[in-house]
Amino acid sequence: MIALVQRVKYASVKVGDRTTGRIQEGLLILLGVHTTDTEDQGEWLAAKCANLRIFPDDEEKMNLSVKDHGGDILVVSQFTLYGNAIKGNRPSFIESARPEIAEPLYESFCRTVSTHLGKPVERGEFGAMMDVELCNWGPVTLQIEQRNAN
Repeated sequence: MIALVQRVKYASVKVGDRTTGRIQEGLLILLGVHTTDTEDQGEWLAAKCANLRIFPDDEEKMNLSVKDHGGDILVVSQFTLYGNAIKGNRPSFIESARPEIAEPLYESFCRTVSTHLGKPVERGEFGAMMDVELCNWGPVTLQIEQRNAN
């Protein structure tokens, strides 16, 4: 499982003309699920995202988590994070989990990160064509993958 975590001033996601999620200061998490991922990996990643100390303290040092900062989280599923474009010009997505595997893991990740945050998270709509708008704050963007944790 991979998360592209962006510290944002604001972010929103729309499906057509319907807004499915919107936050002010906090984290936009683009989440990709690999074919071999498990719920345990999602729990590890959710805890890592919720506890990342990437918000400024009173001395402007990255020392606070999103929870410490009082921010929100928006989670958007993005199967293209496991796209492989090494060969040719058309990416292969064979490493991205199929919807019947990915959607329950996405839902589990959202529930777990919400538990760590202590409030509901905003979401995109799994499997939909979405428009994501954001203002990256910093910019601060991190890629976190459970496989790289060991």
